[in-house]
Amino acid sequence: MHELAITEQILNLALRHATEANARQVTDLHLQIGALSTIIDDSVQFYWDIISRDSLCEGATLHFHTVPAQLHCQDCDQIYTLDNELTACPQCGGIKVKILSGQEFQLTSIDIET
Repeated sequence: MHELAITEQILNLALRHATEANARQVTDLHLQIGALSTIIDDSVQFYWDIISRDSLCEGATLHFHTVPAQLHCQDCDQIYTLDNELTACPQCGGIKVKILSGQEFQLTSIDIET
């Protein structure tokens, strides 16, 4: 359910920037979602279609770009990418890891018509 609040924030951000740019229409929004984030892109799309109605963003296409989860093993200094679920270091089997990427959620660009 937190996707509704997140989608509202995306809409507010897009509308603010579109208004500042004197846009007639927002056409596309590009979003990065980390593989480890709890954000479900289908839910964001569902809420977007509802809350963007009757605004400059109505009909805008959301483009979701997944950022893979990358971890750093603090035991052997290996950097590795997760395929699916959280696993131990493939080099040494260590579980003391630091997440380098994969938790992101950000709006990276907005395309508009002026």
